[in-house]
Amino acid sequence: MHSFTPKLITTMREGYGFSLFKSDTVAGLTVAIVALPLSMALAIASGASPDKGLVTAVIAGFLISFLGGSRVQVGGPTGAFVVVIFNVIALHGYDGLLIATFMAGLILVAAGALRIGRLIKFIPHPVVTGFTSGIAVIIATSQVKDFLGLSLAVVPAEFLPKWQAYFGAIASVHLATLLVGSGALALIVLLKKFAPRLPGFLIAIIIASGAVALLGLPVETIGTRFPDMPVGLPVPSLPAFSWGKIVELLPSAFTIAFLAGIEALLSAVVADGMTGTRHRSNQELIGQGLANLGSVLFGGLPATGAIARTATNIKAGARTPVAGMMHALFLLLFILFASDFMAYVPMAALAAILFVVAWGMSEADRFVALLRMPNSDRAILLLTFGLTVFVDLTVAIGVGVTLASLLFMARMSETVTVESGNTPHQDSEIDNEDPEQRDALPKDVEVFRISGPVFFGVAGELLDAMRKIGRKPKVIILRMRLVPLLDASGVTMIGEFVEQARSAGTKVILSGVQGQPRQMLSRIGLPGDHGDVRFESDYGSALALAGKLAGAADD
Repeated sequence: MHSFTPKLITTMREGYGFSLFKSDTVAGLTVAIVALPLSMALAIASGASPDKGLVTAVIAGFLISFLGGSRVQVGGPTGAFVVVIFNVIALHGYDGLLIATFMAGLILVAAGALRIGRLIKFIPHPVVTGFTSGIAVIIATSQVKDFLGLSLAVVPAEFLPKWQAYFGAIASVHLATLLVGSGALALIVLLKKFAPRLPGFLIAIIIASGAVALLGLPVETIGTRFPDMPVGLPVPSLPAFSWGKIVELLPSAFTIAFLAGIEALLSAVVADGMTGTRHRSNQELIGQGLANLGSVLFGGLPATGAIARTATNIKAGARTPVAGMMHALFLLLFILFASDFMAYVPMAALAAILFVVAWGMSEADRFVALLRMPNSDRAILLLTFGLTVFVDLTVAIGVGVTLASLLFMARMSETVTVESGNTPHQDSEIDNEDPEQRDALPKDVEVFRISGPVFFGVAGELLDAMRKIGRKPKVIILRMRLVPLLDASGVTMIGEFVEQARSAGTKVILSGVQGQPRQMLSRIGLPGDHGDVRFESDYGSALALAGKLAGAADD
């Protein structure tokens, strides 16, 4: 039952005092400042009113921290949901979205209870990068009208017709709107570059709103687009369910649950890497599910863990889930006492924020890196990306995962060989395995032996093994003679393993690397020029070198 205990309970049992509360409160306020404009912008991009985004950040954000399996996860509306929310609202209305989100919450709770959280790691990197980059393109495209102030009564939902409509209305660009949006975008980019600790989104919103109000600029604002926006939290209620709607919205519910699960667990893994802690994946899914059920009760949007807000939380000094709960409480105070300010926020400034969010989601560096991988990984990446942009997100995910599975099975078949019974085994590492050889290791040297193909389903085990040793050796040997295959996710994880070792001042020696893995590792620049990563042909040579390196470090 330990894996189903919320991290809040664990941290309280460990002891919680004023110093921790102070750190969590400061972090919570910092994240709330970031989340405030972001929640409004994401809600509008999803086809909802800005108050829906704030309600989601308050209710779901509080419950994700209160019931989740991560110490520092921060939840709320995210860019991953924009496409699916917009489509559901367009086809089924807002009540349809609430029904789909409610079912998604139940699916997440069931997934956590059935311990399916560990299966999320089987989603390969090219699929995840493909659909997140596709979502980023769609988000950026959806904001062109508001950024330029185009006069368009109806904007098509499809990607290509949308751009055709934009080019057809290019003569109607509104100069004041373009200046406000460009100024906000430039300010955010400059603050990110030269003053990254400052809340660039909020500063841009405040300055843009002030300029519009003081100068009387004729630009569209939240107040002009949503004149009847409610104030405060709504009364809890449930949408009207029917069997027909449940069946019709079930595919959308699974898509929402999938996106919520994968982004929450990816965010939790990022948090673990930054803090040295370990999340409980199944409890995290249960917490995410219950948070989405709570969001529906108050008329909110789907929610999940937000990687950028979680990273901000950690950098601001968060120590426990209380920080995420405080972030929700600070946002609630804004809704109750300062929501009138929202009416002055220009739509062009929110579009500028979403351009920056889309760029962050695009993972351009990782996208380019994956394009250097073998044709199969490249094909999965581009197919998932193309289907997300031009067809449908649900189709993209289904096709991407299925194709990745089929290609993996094909790769595995290529690694199988048939030998005659009298053929001697050539692998001395198997024949001469000594179960007590670890006792003879030089001081401050650690050894990991990897057996079998390192693919998207097992790549994370290497990072887990490094965390479990509980100390920082001077040299780590990775024995890789028994690794016939590395795919893009395996290479990424070994690269992350090397970076973690490098940041800890640990040198890495890879012994017995075969042809295909060596070729794949060279694509990410290993061994490199730093001298802290070496290749050795066999384990004996690696052990001798490790002893010399560890001794030199002592000197």
